[in-house]
Amino acid sequence: MSNVAVRKALETRLNAMAPALATAWQNVQFTPAAGVPYQRADLLLGAPENPAYGDYYREVGVLQVSLMYPSGAGPGAAEARAAAIRDWFKRGTTLVADGIEVVVQRTPTIAAGYADGDRWRVPVSIPFFASA
Repeated sequence: MSNVAVRKALETRLNAMAPALATAWQNVQFTPAAGVPYQRADLLLGAPENPAYGDYYREVGVLQVSLMYPSGAGPGAAEARAAAIRDWFKRGTTLVADGIEVVVQRTPTIAAGYADGDRWRVPVSIPFFASA
């Protein structure tokens, strides 16, 4: 199974969300504009699951989306975007890329926001599994 396809499925879905928000993708140069919100997307893979004997396995992990909003403006806008991401990736959402099926395993988790430099960060964790 290709983790490239897993990433493609999840990132394509995030990128299609409206309204659009600038995104810092893994290992891609990104310079945030001062005072403008953006999001970071990190694919965090766990150990593959082997629910049956044989060659079958399932990739599991989390797409971690960190919302980065200007500090000092209150939490409302970041929390609203976090809720929109939760709805966009609701439990059971199924994505397909290059023959790999990626399923949102549980309702995404919205963590408490916190100060991160000149930003207010709100992490949203989207748990998934993938199988061919």
